[in-house]
Amino acid sequence: MAFVIEDELKKLPASPGVYLMHDKKDEVIYVGKAISLKNRVRQYFQSSRGKSATIQQMISHICRFEYIVTDSELEALILENNLIKEHRPRYNTLLKDDKTYPYIKVTVKEDYPRIMQTRTLKKDKAKYYGPFSSALAVKETLDFLCKAYKIRTCNRVLPRDIGLQRPCLDYYIHQCDAPCMDYISKENYQKQVKQALDFLNGHIDGVIDDIKSQMQKASDELRFEDALKYRDLLNSLLHVAQRQKISSDSIDDRDIIALARDEKDSVIQIFFIREGKLIGREHHYIQALPDQKKEDIVESFIKQFYSGTPFLPKEIHLQYTIPDLELIEKWLSEKRRTRVRLLVPKKGDKEKLLELAYKNAKMVLDKDREKLIRERARTVGALEELSDLIGIKDLSRIEAFDISNTSGIETVASMVVFQDAKPKKNDYRKFKIRTVVGQDDYASMRETIYRRFTHDDKDSKFAVSPNLLLIDGGKGQVNMAKEVLDELGISIPICGMVKDDKHRTRGLYLNNKEIDMDIRSEAFHLVGRIQEEAHRFAIEYHRSLRSKTQVKSVLEDIKGIGTVRRRALMKHFKDISLVKEADIDTLSQVESMDLKSAKAVYDFFHK
Repeated sequence: MAFVIEDELKKLPASPGVYLMHDKKDEVIYVGKAISLKNRVRQYFQSSRGKSATIQQMISHICRFEYIVTDSELEALILENNLIKEHRPRYNTLLKDDKTYPYIKVTVKEDYPRIMQTRTLKKDKAKYYGPFSSALAVKETLDFLCKAYKIRTCNRVLPRDIGLQRPCLDYYIHQCDAPCMDYISKENYQKQVKQALDFLNGHIDGVIDDIKSQMQKASDELRFEDALKYRDLLNSLLHVAQRQKISSDSIDDRDIIALARDEKDSVIQIFFIREGKLIGREHHYIQALPDQKKEDIVESFIKQFYSGTPFLPKEIHLQYTIPDLELIEKWLSEKRRTRVRLLVPKKGDKEKLLELAYKNAKMVLDKDREKLIRERARTVGALEELSDLIGIKDLSRIEAFDISNTSGIETVASMVVFQDAKPKKNDYRKFKIRTVVGQDDYASMRETIYRRFTHDDKDSKFAVSPNLLLIDGGKGQVNMAKEVLDELGISIPICGMVKDDKHRTRGLYLNNKEIDMDIRSEAFHLVGRIQEEAHRFAIEYHRSLRSKTQVKSVLEDIKGIGTVRRRALMKHFKDISLVKEADIDTLSQVESMDLKSAKAVYDFFHK
């Protein structure tokens, strides 16, 4: 049934919620929230007076809309942010380098607590410390804690698994006291965990004094090797203490956010202040619309950045008052479970720090201008050149296919996806050819294209249609793919990626003609990157299948070694050569292997 916008507008409820605008390809091009869906969505289709050129352009592409009703505007805010991250609509402000930060997690509710790195904050009663500026900072801290307090990092379930397996390498290099073997009592282990928590909570003076005391005692008793170990431990402690970011409830915990932009690009600099000290900073590139207000850009950044960063300070300092300040304060406060304030300092040290953040953002923008220009040439510029060359306007999503086999054995196909001229690896797909016997690249390509466009693999991501298909090959492969699309009633342009005698990209084959390409052009380099990526992905899949086949054939020849034991052996040793080198005792330690089966494996490789 046709979607009639005027009729659907009359059905909108006067309730809070989120709306999604779709274009003619049914792609989501904008996501927004509203206190009243009825009032907000209707505004888009009323008089264009007061609307920016970008908004008018977006409205011209809307073919239908949908909406989700929520109980409150706060719920709408959270849902809007999640949907923006999922769909990444072209008319929303997007955080380009969205990421989560590493934390240290201590499982304090376990009988024998573990310590580990994580990027996800869960309501599991564990203690979390961070965020840290980098994974390296976390690694250095974990290394120190393991050396100093011998806290385990493994996934063994204790006390259930005590004594079931031998201690791991950490025990032998003196970074764990092996509670898994009951080499340390629960009480003493808990004491060491408490000392580690004291350190993570920032109480390092006592730790420093304790290590110095033990170092001096070892020296007095002429145990110089032990004294050197304590010295190295002390140096490690001092190094880590300078780098770590410790969560604190101090009012001096705050983030400083400043925006710098020019006619094309936007950069946000964020300073992290913890316990009154500047302990780190990050900059983020923002994909913003040309006529978008600075306040709206900063607000979009806050929503996306803090939805993925579990730690929240008590204060966030901004250059401008953002539109939904009270609502976002409420959202952040609920997320932190204590009040979070968004402030705009006007004088004093806080205003000076905000100005410093702005200068840093502007410096990044100026310094990286050439880098951004080059990146734009490799992506947007390359797509524009390719579009002019083949006469196709929208090339935002390109899918490329390649076939790989060795004398017709284990024929596979790869599908790689380039979104806005960049690889979108989550959408890559592999195909193991099912219907073709022997080496027949044309028939293999036919099966691949058919399965991709009939969603044979029940993969929802296949529902996103490409703007262009690139096939590794010339006339034969292209015509085979076109034949399949014609049978399915699908109209998508198809180009063959033609190679020269040295297997390098030469040009494109389109509409029964070969199109020469300037080897110095960005379009040529883009097609070359896509072709190489499709080939690499197919080859890797083919190699993995060959490797599995070889491993399976060797182990299947051993009497008494079935599927379960083969899997257990390969899971334990990873490589067939290590299985060959293992002795009977080592083989018998593998899960599901007994002495008899271990002897059978050993004898097979040594007789």
